[in-house]
Amino acid sequence: MSYTKFVAALFRTKSGNMRNISPARCRSTVASTKSQEEKEPPVEAAPVEAAPVEAAPVEAAPVEGCSAPVEAAPVEGCSAPVEVISRTRSTNTHLSRIHVDFDNTQEAYKSKSNVELLRSLVVFKLCTVDILVEKNKELMDLSRKLLGQWMFEKMMKMTFYGQFVAGEDHNSIKPLIQKNQACGVGAVLDYSVEEDLTQEEAEKKEMDSCVSEAEKESHGADHREKKYKAHRQFGDRRGGVISARTYFYADEAKCDNQMETFINCIKASGGASTDGFSAIKMTALGRPQFLLQFSEVLVKWRRFFNFLAAQQGKSEMMVLEQKLELEQLKESLTQLGVGAKDDIENWFTGEKLGLSGTIDLLDWNSLINDTTKISNLLMVPNLETGQLEPLLDMFTAEEEKQMKRMLQRMDVLAKHAMENEVRLMVDAEQTYFQPAISRLALEMQRKFNREKPVIFNTYQCYLKEAYDNVTVDVELSRREGWYFGAKLVRGAYMYQERARAREIGYEDPINPDYEATNRMYHKCLEFVLEEIEHSRNANIMVATHNEETVKFTLDMMNEMGLLPTENKVYFGQLLGMCDQISFPLGQAGFPVYKYVPYGPVNEVIPYLSRRAQENRGFMKGSQRERSLLWKELKRRLLGGQLFYKPVY
Repeated sequence: MSYTKFVAALFRTKSGNMRNISPARCRSTVASTKSQEEKEPPVEAAPVEAAPVEAAPVEAAPVEGCSAPVEAAPVEGCSAPVEVISRTRSTNTHLSRIHVDFDNTQEAYKSKSNVELLRSLVVFKLCTVDILVEKNKELMDLSRKLLGQWMFEKMMKMTFYGQFVAGEDHNSIKPLIQKNQACGVGAVLDYSVEEDLTQEEAEKKEMDSCVSEAEKESHGADHREKKYKAHRQFGDRRGGVISARTYFYADEAKCDNQMETFINCIKASGGASTDGFSAIKMTALGRPQFLLQFSEVLVKWRRFFNFLAAQQGKSEMMVLEQKLELEQLKESLTQLGVGAKDDIENWFTGEKLGLSGTIDLLDWNSLINDTTKISNLLMVPNLETGQLEPLLDMFTAEEEKQMKRMLQRMDVLAKHAMENEVRLMVDAEQTYFQPAISRLALEMQRKFNREKPVIFNTYQCYLKEAYDNVTVDVELSRREGWYFGAKLVRGAYMYQERARAREIGYEDPINPDYEATNRMYHKCLEFVLEEIEHSRNANIMVATHNEETVKFTLDMMNEMGLLPTENKVYFGQLLGMCDQISFPLGQAGFPVYKYVPYGPVNEVIPYLSRRAQENRGFMKGSQRERSLLWKELKRRLLGGQLFYKPVY
């Protein structure tokens, strides 16, 4: 079915036909086409109770976008039934259970010198001193003035920079990468140079890049939802975010430069190993206005599907159980004045749509495809007036070009990842951008994940909709026959998201507490692991510093007979943090990666500032890493190993 024709016909819908519709709670959407075969009846996946966790209020973020937030118990309607997955655990008795000892400090730190252990202890201790963390930028500026640039850089390399940053350029980071690889630990390279903007500068850039020409002229008289509009008080997207990089749009040339930086990271990752990862952010690749607008369109079209499902009495069903009877759907659209019944029937018979006699969410999402003119995508049903109307009254040719360039840059990066045999992780961002980011990531997966997993999407488990998103996307990959790739994180934007929802006035998207987020994380994790057990076509990066979550994953892998050598389950932590998890995993043969930032000292100060803030909560909540470091250092000193030589 042609989306453009569908939009054109729906635009003729008479007003009043959809009045009094109660908006349904919406989730991020995906694209799909129906498979040639009918699937088995969907069955809801069983929920998982989280393993007990340490009483840490905050977990440090393992990968960009992975800070510890707060999570929530699964809410009613937050599980998506899918095709039956075998729950039979592996009974092969010849497969021995793999045990990883996270208390063996001699093995965990054997590649670290005594000076490195002492540096870790000093840095982590400093991260618990509130005044040092709160005033870290001012103190660094003062130190630079007092010590001079050369001495300041030396001091930083002996402390925070040396702990969390690998080096200044591709050449200087090679020794550390090679040392880690010798211990079984890979690298996700990240050039961590950031703009050091004032709050006022950041707010101005955000408003300039997120407000279209049409919005500027409408003076608020448009059809936009306030969640998906830019608000100056939240224009500085760094506010309340301590574990994720923030990009601000300046112009197209800067986006091209940032794309080149990502390409260099991809090439360096490919040269460093045969199975490297690289991470990208969509907001670095184009004008964020498009992400806001496209997210709103996807959400509103999802609500329109919910409205049609309610007409057929299926609004209370789980997300993938909502299969609309095609004949009733045609009748509803005819009554809405969309078009003649014969015309509507022709629309729904293209591309295998409707061959089963039903239309589900994935079929519905496939009506919006990547060949549709971008400005035509921005047509949405108004649930108050009953009319289909443009999201904006005007969409300039230059805005159309800017948005196409964003898509082109994504395509270039994916092709470079394929050529260099590197897997590309698309980082998650704020919820008002995320529906569009997830949709674009899925479009990349549909294109590039046909033979192996190249593109990985990121799922933030502090979101109430996380499980729905994972299950719907897995079902899409099954139908279309491509490899599902996911990075699972807890989330990086909790405080900002909650404050924005409260002040602007929309539902808080975040789960209510940390334990609930743990349950959501484990529930999503178990679902993907069961998909791996079932088909071996899914892959997951378990990006976490939570030791109990890592143990939970290992236990499930043992039960399922999933071997680390199959390279289906990966683990990720930040450089300089949780070595007692990363290195034992690597030495046991599990694919594990450190997120490796690099860049000149002066230009990574914003990154180091966030690391200090993040470690304050992490170190105050858990003494474990410091106690293990002390244990190993004392063992060496008491054993006469004052000049210990690292082994790797």
